[in-house]
Amino acid sequence: MAKIGYAAMLEQFHPTDLLDWCAQAEAAGFSAGFMVSEHFHPWTPQQGQAAFAWSFMGALGTRTSLPFGTAVTCPGFRYHPAVIAHAAATLGAMFPGRFWLGLGAGEALNEHILGGEWPEIGTRSAMLFEAIEVITKLFSGNVVRHRGEHFRLESAKLYTRPERPVPIYVATAGPLNAKRTGRSADGMITVGAADEKIGMLWDRFAEGAREAGRDPAGMPKLLQVHVSWARTEEEALESAVREWPNGGMPFPKQDVKNPEDFAAMAKLVRPEDFRNRVLISSDLAAHAAQIQHYVDLGFDEVHLHNVGRNQAEFIEVFGREVLPRLRLA
Repeated sequence: MAKIGYAAMLEQFHPTDLLDWCAQAEAAGFSAGFMVSEHFHPWTPQQGQAAFAWSFMGALGTRTSLPFGTAVTCPGFRYHPAVIAHAAATLGAMFPGRFWLGLGAGEALNEHILGGEWPEIGTRSAMLFEAIEVITKLFSGNVVRHRGEHFRLESAKLYTRPERPVPIYVATAGPLNAKRTGRSADGMITVGAADEKIGMLWDRFAEGAREAGRDPAGMPKLLQVHVSWARTEEEALESAVREWPNGGMPFPKQDVKNPEDFAAMAKLVRPEDFRNRVLISSDLAAHAAQIQHYVDLGFDEVHLHNVGRNQAEFIEVFGREVLPRLRLA
């Protein structure tokens, strides 16, 4: 049975406000739980926040009873994989069966801050999957030594960890990484895309899983969907352009380093640029139809991010008028 979740976007909102909205979302029927964004910087200065996700998630676990995870953390730049494993195992021990670890290859926006080289995507992908190897070893509870191409670890052991290892989900948008995700991770995260691309990603993911001796049917597939809903079409469009212009930028964003650079590029974004990237509409039936489409495609969880500032209203209205329309079984 598919479930609908709420995306907690720390680059947009104060963490105390987001705790309130997550609790409201749970009460409103967003039963999949929470995707927690993990940023050092917002995309643009206008968004205005970028709280430390790991502190927030400790509070989130006590405030709510649903699952939650990072969407996503990048291992290897701000954090060594051992530090991520340590943080993830602690949350897993505190909130058994609720925390999942979402990993990705990262963006310069968040990862350049310590200086040094920002490598090409092929290198970053290699770092990601070597990091998963390190984290998985540490989750075993054994003493781990690792000397790889990108990371080293000397006699490390996690003493605080859950009975079952925290599941690792990988954010992927390309066929090569989708296949490697099926081999190495427990599930896949992606964002809304054309049906043909989603089908291709799933095929590669399943191929990798079967090569590793796993059943892909039992491996979760999570989707994050960006929407802009307001009471009027004008308000919905204004919110998208003002609050989430990065959603209308039709090019790779991984190499842009500063929120100010995104703000400069945002001046070029036009309403038509959001087409097929962010559903901008005041029509609740249109939003329900889009969510239903993704459920019908086979996603296990669809996490909704409303890009506007009207979070409490969005949660209340979607919980009352959109979620009950969905056929989730």
